[in-house]
Amino acid sequence: METALENLSKEDLLKMVSSMSKENELLHQERDILSQERDYLKAQVEMLQRMQFGQKRERFEGDPNQTFLPFHAEPAEAEQQLELIKEKIEYVRQRPNHKGRAKLPAHLPVEEIEIHPEGDLSEMVCIGQEITQELECEPAKFYIKRYIRYKYAAKNRDGVSIAELPERVIDKGIAGPGLLAMILVGKYQDHLPLYRQKQIFARENIQIPSSTIEGWTRQALEKLEPLYEQLVFDTKAQGYLQVDETPIKVLDSDKKGAAHQGYYWVYHSPLDKTVLFDYNPSRGGHVPTPMLDNFKGYLQTDGYAAYEKFGKKKDITHLACWAHARREFEKGLQNDPERAKKALLMIQDLYKVERKAKEEKLSPDMIRELRLKESLPIINDMGKWIFREIKNTLPKSQIGKAMAYAYARWDMLSEYLRDGNLQIDNNLIENAIRPVALGRKNWLFAGSHEAAQRSAMIYSFFAICKKHEVNPFLWLKHTLMNIASINHKNIKELYPQNFKKSTDM
Repeated sequence: METALENLSKEDLLKMVSSMSKENELLHQERDILSQERDYLKAQVEMLQRMQFGQKRERFEGDPNQTFLPFHAEPAEAEQQLELIKEKIEYVRQRPNHKGRAKLPAHLPVEEIEIHPEGDLSEMVCIGQEITQELECEPAKFYIKRYIRYKYAAKNRDGVSIAELPERVIDKGIAGPGLLAMILVGKYQDHLPLYRQKQIFARENIQIPSSTIEGWTRQALEKLEPLYEQLVFDTKAQGYLQVDETPIKVLDSDKKGAAHQGYYWVYHSPLDKTVLFDYNPSRGGHVPTPMLDNFKGYLQTDGYAAYEKFGKKKDITHLACWAHARREFEKGLQNDPERAKKALLMIQDLYKVERKAKEEKLSPDMIRELRLKESLPIINDMGKWIFREIKNTLPKSQIGKAMAYAYARWDMLSEYLRDGNLQIDNNLIENAIRPVALGRKNWLFAGSHEAAQRSAMIYSFFAICKKHEVNPFLWLKHTLMNIASINHKNIKELYPQNFKKSTDM
């Protein structure tokens, strides 16, 4: 090695030294980079550990030299704080906290509290009143309803007479119809899982086991089965249905430790404002067959292929949904903003016509005439534009998919022009489904396929309550009290829309 170095020229030695110097510099740079990466990864690991496990207890163990926090303020500081609080209270009391007073509901009971000036009023004359009102409430009132049935014996000892108990929702159960209605409304309307309701009862010192509340819920829902079966029958006879489906997790599953993905199939009648939820473990195309096999009339759906075979039937006019078409073009704003905006503006003009019809409260015949006059030209222009532009788009691009979606369903998208009773989109049924989505975030899943179907019953009736502006608690309490004793020929009287009519009389 030494001999080889001796034979090198001065220039070669300088080049070698320079090369080694550069290599050392690169090694130092790589070491610095690796050191930085190590520090960064270490910090990330520590952060993830804190997120997963929280702060370590020993970090908060007392240091013998640590100064203790003062538990009592100095008298001067306490006095100063009291003055600040007094000023704040005076400010809050005098500050106006509203722009306008909300109108109080006229149907509520009124508790009057008379306040007279202090002192001797014998030499004074009352010249008027100033009335101030506020809306108040009390927590839910729990009470025990005790039935006392007196027994009478004939003087001639010919038997004993006693009155029969009123019809009860749960035979030999302690839950009354009002309590059961509150539990069901709490879970399916206000999205309160049963364990939270149990906590509410506990705050009132009412201890009810979870299994008991679950049993009450199941038995109360089972009482609604005859009314639900009538609703299924009546829904099949409708001439205009909107159909959609939404997922629901169910604990029954073939796979151990996994939840099953079931579906609520939802049928909405816009004319009668009725909604039917029907549970099925599958989303297959065969599922709607029992409901739609003999259906005749207008069928409005999204682009799901399961509905296509029904839409092709001779007695069915298949309507598509403009809201779904619009969503496809909205997705195309990132891909092709110019053409996507053009499509969205044309769709916006179609909705302006619908808004005009609603604001002017037009009859169905007048809506049809308005659509033919103002909406038809927009649809014709948009159809020509899509036919021309779709050739210049990539099929797999989002704008290409949006145009293909509308192009394939153009006749179905135009069918709503036929009749002023028809809707431009499926938004009404999506609004009916929304409570299920909210419920899923709270109670997460149904315990079994049977429980999911029972939930479908109450979702159906609560959706009808909402569409007819019926108080779901009052309707359900009334229905639970009467469903067992009503004549089967009059069972439709228990529909929510008919409950409103009976209470309006």
